[in-house]
Order: sequence, then structure tokens, then C-alpha cells
Amino acid sequence: MRLLRTARENLLAIWPETTFSKEFFGHTLLRRSLFICNSPDTVRQVFVDDAANFERKSPQQRHALRPLIGDGLFISDGDVWRERRRAVAPLTHVSRLPELAPAMTQAATERRDLWVRCTGQEIDVLGHMAEMTADVICRTIFGSQLGHAAARTVVTAFSEYQALIGQMDLLSLLGLPDMIPRLHGRRIRASAERIQTVVSNLMTDILKGARKDEPSLIRSLSDPASGHALSAEAVRNEASVLFMAGHETTANTLAWAWFLLSQDPETEARLHAEVDQLAGQPATYADLPALRFTRAVIEETLRLFPPVPIQAREAREARTIAEREVPAGAIVMLVPWLLHRHKLLWDQPDSFIPDRFMPGGSGVPSRYAYVPFSIGPRICTGAAFGLTEAVLCLATLAQTVRLTLRPGWPVMPVCRLTLRPGERLPMRIEPRLPLAGKGLAA
Repeated sequence: MRLLRTARENLLAIWPETTFSKEFFGHTLLRRSLFICNSPDTVRQVFVDDAANFERKSPQQRHALRPLIGDGLFISDGDVWRERRRAVAPLTHVSRLPELAPAMTQAATERRDLWVRCTGQEIDVLGHMAEMTADVICRTIFGSQLGHAAARTVVTAFSEYQALIGQMDLLSLLGLPDMIPRLHGRRIRASAERIQTVVSNLMTDILKGARKDEPSLIRSLSDPASGHALSAEAVRNEASVLFMAGHETTANTLAWAWFLLSQDPETEARLHAEVDQLAGQPATYADLPALRFTRAVIEETLRLFPPVPIQAREAREARTIAEREVPAGAIVMLVPWLLHRHKLLWDQPDSFIPDRFMPGGSGVPSRYAYVPFSIGPRICTGAAFGLTEAVLCLATLAQTVRLTLRPGWPVMPVCRLTLRPGERLPMRIEPRLPLAGKGLAA
């Protein structure tokens, strides 16, 4: 019961120090068997080689997100998942990044100009990053500028939803079937409805033919010529998945990056030296090859603070994993929070060392040891999109300002649906004096 109470508050708090060096372990919680894959070999077996047997997300994930995204790609499985995956995967494929990146640059430029006007003030960086990435998602999904007020509605509603939604599905842990409904409180339903209203209104606008001259991922999902046209309900659910996953995970990554840079002046100086080569111009897709250290900062941030730090699946059939019997119905988890800090895999696992991702650095010990976007058939379709967005936004903003954490403010990782640096991250905007006179707003 103590474990359950802890998990309800913060899922990261349940892992003792010994779990950062184990390779595979498990126990029974109430009436459900739980196992954790914490080595490259067990991750590969479950999430890649035997992915079909572990395709289904855990009951907790399904029931926590269904009010928000229906049968969307993130929690669907079987034929529904395969149909949606074929339709959604091409939308944010790496080949489309040159078309999608201008929206990232535009949103970052607008945020940069706002921060210049707010120099000397304290802001909630987590909230600012969420609004900026919501702008990016709106412009790429819907082909229009949503507007800061509506974007703030989505950001606020999702933050409230995360804070309220249950982190443990007690009914499934007791062995009760999915058919028994999970009741959600009025405030949870209201938060979901606020987000769905914004998405539905924008969808209606797009599907009625408004702004046909603008690229739109929603229009692509609905176009019969694509070969994967979805129903209106399916399009709405997938739009909600893209909206939620696309803005929340990148916003958290950027917020963590700002925090880490504020604690490491040497790394911050190296980042500034690299982005200053852009001579005050916003970072664009063409600049990515020159932003290698900026990318390393983001990659190391993703290692230390993976946006989705716990990924859980339900075993369809019994299996033997690392010489242990895993029964049908067991929950098998990949926990990047543990794997990325594994004491037997990484050198100085708890230290912020972007150089490990630079040419000549120690690199990743195994492709199955670094999984910020998951691994296998269900790897995040927007991985390249999110990484590109984070690099371009950080490079654009870091040319102009630096952020300093409020003195004495405790930053603690809190895991609900995603991994956040608490509920807010208060930081002061300081000017970058070396850029004075380079054409930026003063």
C-alpha cells in the first residue's frame, strides 16, 4: 500500500537505488505480475524480436488516455493500430522535415522576440516552452496559426489533466477486466473536453476546405488520394495524439535543457559559441549540420530526462525472459529512467555530459540502451520531428538570452503521463551581451 501511495504521487519515486544496476526484475503487485526489462538484451527480446506478443499498452495507459485520444495510435493495437500507423507515420517522416521545419523556426523566433521584451523578468519556462511547441504543432497539423490564447487553453488543460489522472489502475492490478468502466472525475472530463473542442473546431475548419493553399497534416489524413483516408472520428483522435505527444514531450525536453544549462556554465558557453555562428539569425533546417553540439545537448537531456520515462506493455502469451517465467497478462515495462542511468552501461550515468554524443565521444553503449522515443515497431513516429524542433528552438533562443534558475528553487522530476521538472520552472531572462548590436530586438 505504501508503494501504491507513492506511485500515485510520482512514479519515479518507487525505484530504489539497486534497480539502477539490475538487468531484469519483477514482483507481484496485488494480483498482477510486473516485470522490468533493464538491459539491452531484454529490451530487444520484448520490444523488438517479440513485439507482436507485447504490442498492447498497459491497462493504466489505455484507461488514462482514452478520455483524451479515444482509440488513437498511442494506445490502440491490432488492426486499428496497423491501419493508423500506416496513415500517420508518413506525416512526420524525416523526408518531410524541410517542409515542416519553417513552422518551428517561426514559433521560436516569435518566442525569442517576446523574451527580448521580457529581459530581466522571471517566467515559467515550462509553460513558455509548452506554448511554443503547441504553436509548432498547430501550424504543422492544421496549417494555420492557432493563436496564443487557444494554444494556452490546450497547454493549461493538458497540465490539469496530467495532474488529475490516476497513475495506477487499481482495478487491473486486482485482475478485473477492461470491460469494467473506469470512472473519471468531473474535472478530468472537463479538461479533456476543452482540448477536444479546440481540436474539433480546427478540424472542422480544415476539412471544410479553409486555407487550401497551406500544408496540413490533417488534410493529408483525410485525403482519399493518400490511400489511407480515415474517418472523421479517427482523424480527430489522431490529431489529438499528434497534438498531445508533439507539444508536451518536446516542451519538457527543452525545459529540462534550460535547467541543465543553467547549472553548467562550461556547457552553456560551448553552446553559445556554436549558436553565435548563426550571427543572430533564427536557426533553420539548413543550419542543422552546423548545430552538432546543440543536438548533443538535446540528446543528453533526453538521456537524463526521457519524456516518457515508463513504457508498459501487456503480455498476450506467456514467455521466458532472462530465465524467468512471465505469465500471460503480465505487465512488462521498459523504463528509460532506469535504463538511461544504468550503472553497468553508462560512464558517469547521472552526470550531464553532452560530449558523449559528439564525434569521438563514448556514444551509446547499445541501440537498445538509449530509447527516448521507445524502440521497435511502436517507436514514436515523430522522433525526428521532435529532435529537429528541439535543436532549432534551442539554437534560436540561446543566441539572444540565457536563463537563470530562481535561487533556492527545488527542481524535482515528477512523472505522471510524462516527465516534468515539477509543475513549473521559474527562471529569469538575462540578456546575451555578446549579441548586442547584431540586429536583434533590444
